[in-house]
Amino acid sequence: MTPTRRGRPRDTTVDERVLRIAADLIFRHGYTRLSIDEVAEQAGVAKTTLYRRWPTKDHLAVAVVARLQEDDEITETGDIRRDLTDYLTKVAAGLNRMRAAGRDDGHDDPSAGVAGEMVAAAARHDDIGALARDLYERRNALALAMIRRACERGELRQDLDAGTLLDQLAGALYYRVLITGARVDRAYAERLVENALVGAASP
Repeated sequence: MTPTRRGRPRDTTVDERVLRIAADLIFRHGYTRLSIDEVAEQAGVAKTTLYRRWPTKDHLAVAVVARLQEDDEITETGDIRRDLTDYLTKVAAGLNRMRAAGRDDGHDDPSAGVAGEMVAAAARHDDIGALARDLYERRNALALAMIRRACERGELRQDLDAGTLLDQLAGALYYRVLITGARVDRAYAERLVENALVGAASP
């Protein structure tokens, strides 16, 4: 029986260094000016190392966004209005950060920026689309659990469809950023939650 040959373990420190450098370049220069060559040079690794991990610039940028989202915590206080508003505010902050990446003129820009590029990347590559769906499914699972617990304690209707409520709330943020270019902030999140919960609140 021929023993199975194992490759060298993946160096996670390289991953962290590359993603940190790529994030810095995206935020300073924007998505269009993100260069694999520059990332490799600053990270002190061969381009082939990057391409083995991230076959295209799209893959690298999506990995950056995924890494940033891992740092976003969902807090729960037991007040569903506050908790949903806090959650949406964090989503809005992330979208605004992606929209502003590479802009240094201090002016508002209605374009979707890197947020739009990520949606386009998911459409261009089936594997990126699958990764993006998995990423949002894992993050949304926390918000859905929060909504269901509010139903259990009587803050929201027992028969409420948690998925539909989350779609209404988060979907509105993405619509404004990707389609209308309007601002998303805590004030808008508060209005979204208040309007949505009018029909969702327990009688």
